[in-house]
Amino acid sequence: MKTIFLVDDSATILLSVSNILAKAGYTVEKAGNANEALKQFQAGIKADLLITDLNMPGMNGIELIQEVRKLPHYRFMPILFLTTESQQAKKAEAKAAGASGWIVKPASADDLLNTIKLVMR
Repeated sequence: MKTIFLVDDSATILLSVSNILAKAGYTVEKAGNANEALKQFQAGIKADLLITDLNMPGMNGIELIQEVRKLPHYRFMPILFLTTESQQAKKAEAKAAGASGWIVKPASADDLLNTIKLVMR
């Protein structure tokens, strides 16, 4: 069973997305902000995919990706952005930081799961 680590400062998004992922058979780990998530990655949590919001208080999603990519165990782990942002410049910045893909909120369960399948081959 694959583990997906979900990071979002919205409790509603954490709950709804984690329910979709759990119903699809994934194990879900969650963090309410990037700092909390980074601590778990630094502690060696096992994750097959990271899905993170972009805009969060404190460290944002791009900064989180940059920090996670510095950790040897997660250098090649797929990372998806799940965000309301759809600007091309932000997408380019995320890709440069190491993001594997981008999902614009609100995303349907099918869109979310199909994108996950694409990046977790």
